[in-house]
Amino acid sequence: MGQPDTFHGQPCLRLQLPCGDSALIALHGAQVLSWVAGGRERLYLSPQAVFDGQAALRGGIPLCFPQFNQRGPLAKHGFARHLPWQAVAGVPPGQALLRLTDNAQTRSWWPHGFEAELALTLSPGVLQVALTVHNTGVQPLEFTTALHTYLRVDGIAQVQVNGLDGCARWDAVTDTHSVQQGALRFAGEYDSVFQAAPGPLCLHESGAHTLTLEQSASCASTVVWNPGAALCARLPDMPADGYASMLCIEAAQIDTPVTLAPSAAWTGWQRLSVAPSN
Repeated sequence: MGQPDTFHGQPCLRLQLPCGDSALIALHGAQVLSWVAGGRERLYLSPQAVFDGQAALRGGIPLCFPQFNQRGPLAKHGFARHLPWQAVAGVPPGQALLRLTDNAQTRSWWPHGFEAELALTLSPGVLQVALTVHNTGVQPLEFTTALHTYLRVDGIAQVQVNGLDGCARWDAVTDTHSVQQGALRFAGEYDSVFQAAPGPLCLHESGAHTLTLEQSASCASTVVWNPGAALCARLPDMPADGYASMLCIEAAQIDTPVTLAPSAAWTGWQRLSVAPSN
C-alpha cells in the first residue's frame, strides 16, 4: 500500500521503485502530488498550493467527482477532492489503493450511497491512476468525473500535443465548436474539451522529453487546459508565471453522465508513460 509519509504536514503514501521512480499520494482528496520517472518530476504542483487539510490542492492529479467543474448543483469539481480518504492495506508492491464512502456529510450534498476507490499503479516509467465507483445504494445515481492531471513542462510555448487531430473540440474560451486540425500548441489561455482520441496522445517538449498519455474507453472526453498569463495572475494559489510550467491533460467523462444502477460499478483510468531514453 506504499509507505506512510507526510508532505507539508499532510498524511501521504509514498511508492518507491528500485529504479528510482517514485510517486506520492495525499490521503486528502486521494490526490497524486508527485511522480518522478527517469530522474525527473513529471507532475506540476503549485508552490502556492494550500495544505490545510480542507482546500483542494493546486496541481498533481486532483479528482473531480461526482461533478466536473460547475456542471451541476455541487461545489466546483465536486467534493471528493476536499475530503480525507482511507488507505487500503494488503495491496501489492508498487500500488496504492484509497477509498471514500458516503457518510452523513456527503449525503447532505449528494443523496447517494457510494464507494469510490482510487488505485495507483507505479512501474518503471509508467504511472496509472484508476477511479472505480460503486453504487451501494438502492437508487440509480449519476455522476461526472475527471482525472485533472497537471503535467510539468519546461516551457508551455515549446509544447505540442499530438493525437487529437480529427477529434471534435469545444473551445470553452470562445464557446465555439470545431474539429481539431493538427497538433495542439499553446499561446494564451487554453480550455478545450475534446472527443477522446482512438489512440494515445503524445506530449512533446523541446529537447528529449516525451510523454505518452492513454485513457480508458469509459472516459469519452479529454480536457486540455492552461490558464495563460492573465488568468494565472488572478489565481491566488498559483505564482504569476506558473502557467508556463504546466499543462493539464485530463481523462474525463463529462458530456454524458455515468448512470449506475444499484450494485453496479464503473472504472475510468489514465496511464502516463515516459518515452525510454535512447
